Amino acid sequence: MAKAMFGAGCFWGVEYDFSKVKGVNEVVSGYSGGKTNNPTYEQVCSNTTEHAEVVLIDYNSDIVSYDTLLNVFWNKHDPTTLNRQGPDVGTQYRSAIFYFTEAQKEIAKKSLEYKQNIFGNKKIVTEIAEAKDFWLAEEYHQKYFEKHSVD
Repeated sequence: MAKAMFGAGCFWGVEYDFSKVKGVNEVVSGYSGGKTNNPTYEQVCSNTTEHAEVVLIDYNSDIVSYDTLLNVFWNKHDPTTLNRQGPDVGTQYRSAIFYFTEAQKEIAKKSLEYKQNIFGNKKIVTEIAEAKDFWLAEEYHQKYFEKHSVD
């Protein structure tokens, strides 16, 4: 099994979309890219911890490629808006790709370059950084859309 981690705004919808991809075994919501150990949602929303809302994906790379996951990521949000997705504003809603391997890093960079050519003059602000600590979000954030009957 392989892992991927993305931040694309509020993790509820991001988690839901990735959970529908064939080959994805599990998606959990959490926080990464910050400086506080085991932050709470309230702390992350205060914009003082530097964390992004992210999803951690466990997937079978024999069934789904990292490129496919990147396509879901790019199509889920607007990577040209800094610290904002729709009505959600704050550094926790930034666009981010957290890589686990050098291969993921290179694929992510090439994917960003390709998307930048499509966006043209609208600069993509997506952060590409090494995956470090991941902190699981509170239980009420997990599978939020499934619990609240979005289908």
